[in-house]
Amino acid sequence: VQLQASGGGLVQAGGSLRLSCAATATLNYRSTAWFRQAPGKAREGVACISSEDGSTYYKDAVLGRFTISRDNIKNMVYLQMNMLKPEDTATYYCAAGQVIDIASPSFYAYWGQGTQVTVSS
Repeated sequence: VQLQASGGGLVQAGGSLRLSCAATATLNYRSTAWFRQAPGKAREGVACISSEDGSTYYKDAVLGRFTISRDNIKNMVYLQMNMLKPEDTATYYCAAGQVIDIASPSFYAYWGQGTQVTVSS
């Protein structure tokens, strides 16, 4: 399966963006997630959603501001980002894998190419 992320851009602090991840095949994976990587920093998990029951998990820093969702018919996964902060600036990646966890990128076998999100203060 190939994943393609889109929807990034430049936004002022407090603004919103919606990221989209399109899959070329059915997302027959237990988990689809969003990770992000800022310059000079390790890639970190932001949110994931289970394909089994739709349960979601979030990084503490984005809880209450970001919402992950999926459309199984369209093979799409979304990340709605509200109340954006400058520290949210990073390249965002979507990923698919079999472990419903965002503790490590190694849990995910398939990755999109990334979309840049820049939040100005």
